[in-house]
Amino acid sequence: MELSLLKSIRSEFSSKEIELRVDANGAFNPKGALEKLKRLSEFEMHSIEQPIKQGQPQEMAKLCKLTPLPIALDEELIGVFDVTKKEELLLIIKPQFIILKPSLVGGFKGSNEWIGLANKNNIDWWITSALESNVGLNAITQFTHSLDVTMPQGLGTGGLFTNNFDSPLEVENGEIRYNKNKHWNFELE
Repeated sequence: MELSLLKSIRSEFSSKEIELRVDANGAFNPKGALEKLKRLSEFEMHSIEQPIKQGQPQEMAKLCKLTPLPIALDEELIGVFDVTKKEELLLIIKPQFIILKPSLVGGFKGSNEWIGLANKNNIDWWITSALESNVGLNAITQFTHSLDVTMPQGLGTGGLFTNNFDSPLEVENGEIRYNKNKHWNFELE
């Protein structure tokens, strides 16, 4: 199913037109993961998030070394708050990317620590939201903007909630914009 969807997208849009990132959420078995990554790489994707379950640093390190498709760590970073352990994890696994969800990796301070270590070790990164409300998304968007990022980020999940504050934040042409003609509405129905 997923492969046919990717094939369909690529038949309409080249990798220059649409950047695809997929998230395995740790679903691949370490023994068969490399073969799956080879098949997925045929679709010229940007990267894949967390191909195997977190907590298997040696297995993930092997995948990151052999993969034809760049790997981004996501869940692997959650719960690692000690700076020494953060760097140790990056040095063992040597991922191509890390994905930072500020609310799950120690806030903006924890995110900045990960960013510093990633930059030090030539690992690219991006920030994504983790189902925050529009208020949380606003804070993460401002934090991300302060970092002068150039790579597309993964922000914008606040719209999934039905009991959310109305916000002047809008996604326009793949970017979050502040619409000055709209206002925050902090009244919930």
